[in-house]
Amino acid sequence: MTEAAGLGAAAALCALVYGLVLVERPVSPLRTAIKTAATALLAILAYRAGGPAPLIAALALCALGDAFLAGDPKRWLPFGLGAFLVGHLVYVWLFASLAGPLQPVFWIVAPPVVIGAAAMLVWLRPSLGALRPAVMAYVAAIVAMVCASLLPPWPRFWPVAVGALAFMASDALLAADLFKTVKLAGSPRLTAWAVWFLYFGGQALICWGFVGDRWMGTGTHP
Repeated sequence: MTEAAGLGAAAALCALVYGLVLVERPVSPLRTAIKTAATALLAILAYRAGGPAPLIAALALCALGDAFLAGDPKRWLPFGLGAFLVGHLVYVWLFASLAGPLQPVFWIVAPPVVIGAAAMLVWLRPSLGALRPAVMAYVAAIVAMVCASLLPPWPRFWPVAVGALAFMASDALLAADLFKTVKLAGSPRLTAWAVWFLYFGGQALICWGFVGDRWMGTGTHP
């Protein structure tokens, strides 16, 4: 097993432990550490596999956001949103730096993403209170990230686009839960699982899109 593969396995193990065992348990140092480690290990993997610096920075910022959100949401939510907001902007920079000519997939995916996000904001707006400006900025950033993920050459970077969409779906479910107390199929457990595994799976796919060959020890990406 390569070093990168070992780091990927460790990240997946942390994600499984958090998602299946700790996600619904009370806040604790162990819970915070395991949640943070899952994404932090992806950042280390990207670094050790020679991934681009913005990828490493974005993953590290998201791991910081995980650490904040593993605590009391009422206390740490603004800090978590801030870390993820900057992480999204770094992702936008990274994806846009690889942009080629716009391809059909952009026009198929981007408009529904923008419309869906706008509709979500209209629905959430009455419940946002003082967090309204921060949430609006966050939604704009993640929409920009998803749209930017469609800019690199297709289908070479398809995992990046799928990962960004999964990330956005996770955030939509989390926002519905936090601000509207709406659960997926009415189940808190199913909601918690979907939010976490869509999020971690999205991050892993984005990482895979850039360092997948080195992750498996089969070559190098351009």
